[in-house]
Amino acid sequence: MRFIENVSKEEYQKFSENHSKSHFLQSYEWGEFCQIAKKQIPHYVGMHNDNEELVATCLILEKKTPLGYSYGYAPRGFLIDYTNKAYVKVFTNYLKEYMQKNKMIYIKFDPDIKYQDIDEEGNKVIDGENNYELYDYLVSLGYKHTGFYKLYEGNQPRYTFRINLKKTWEEVEQKFSKTFRKSIKRSEQYNLIIDNEENIETFYELMKENSAKDGFDAKTLDYYQNFYQTMKNNIKFFNATICPKELIENIDVELQNLEKELQVSTKKEADIKNKIARLQKEKEEFLKIKEDKLVICSLICTYTSNRAWSFYIGSNELANFTFAVSRCYYEAIKDAYNKGYDFFDLFGVVGDPHTTYKNLANIYDFKRKFGDEYIEFMGEFDLVNKKFLYKILPFLLKVYRKLRG
Repeated sequence: MRFIENVSKEEYQKFSENHSKSHFLQSYEWGEFCQIAKKQIPHYVGMHNDNEELVATCLILEKKTPLGYSYGYAPRGFLIDYTNKAYVKVFTNYLKEYMQKNKMIYIKFDPDIKYQDIDEEGNKVIDGENNYELYDYLVSLGYKHTGFYKLYEGNQPRYTFRINLKKTWEEVEQKFSKTFRKSIKRSEQYNLIIDNEENIETFYELMKENSAKDGFDAKTLDYYQNFYQTMKNNIKFFNATICPKELIENIDVELQNLEKELQVSTKKEADIKNKIARLQKEKEEFLKIKEDKLVICSLICTYTSNRAWSFYIGSNELANFTFAVSRCYYEAIKDAYNKGYDFFDLFGVVGDPHTTYKNLANIYDFKRKFGDEYIEFMGEFDLVNKKFLYKILPFLLKVYRKLRG
């Protein structure tokens, strides 16, 4: 076998797109984006077998330090047949040599591999499937596991909900919760216009509102523009738009009908009055809008040739009571199903459904409504080259950043 220090773009893309563990975070384009937006240096390495066939690739994002050394991160691990221990061992040894040659302190990676089956509370399923043997083998090769974190302490979420699309659409929908299916039905009364227009500026304004609500800091507009420019061949927008004037006219008609109904029937008086109050409140909100059309939700999904992920979403308050957020996810899932993808990944939830940290528990509750499998990944492993520098690096970087102000 032979290590390849710089896999060509064409060869890398062909291999990664068709690999069973393909991931957009291991794509060539993601490396280009990280170089622009995060000042990380992408390395596209790989390994040939004895027949000169590519059997492994890895995107390593290198970050320089003031010490003259650097460290790397391989998001969602390298692409390889993890059941082939010989491949994993040889590739690991090549990576150790590569780190030594390039003065890298360590390389971190977090493979897209399930650790164990869990229930909806995040607890281990007794007699369920697991990958403990692979975990132990990686540790035996020198990988240092950094812990089974439950929230978002790592570079990527360690838990997610993943929808299996290799079944009938009826079976996919059956996994949706009744609440979610009801929200999709209710979204239809607002005549939402769903389109795939690519407008990063509109998305950004909605993203800022979403981030403020959930207690997270949004990236800059430049960040998202760079993301769009480098990843545009692998992403798709799902936008929800409302037409306020049309909705107000519909509400007025419905209010008139309810008033008439109230005059001739007192049996459902309480229910009718509640509907009137709700419609009047909605009308007040729609009257505040000056635009004839307004985008209220924008979801961006990412893809490889056979897999789909929801990635970024921006929405405002109007999106909540019109159920536009649920509708955008629904349309994205259905689109992925129609395109023949293996799964639709909701890209990240917590492993503690009852956490009180920020809005993470609510995010879990929302994504759980999509049903299907709650997945726990293995987590992060560090392949260490310089043990002393690895140990003191967090402290040195903290001091350096403090001095820089």
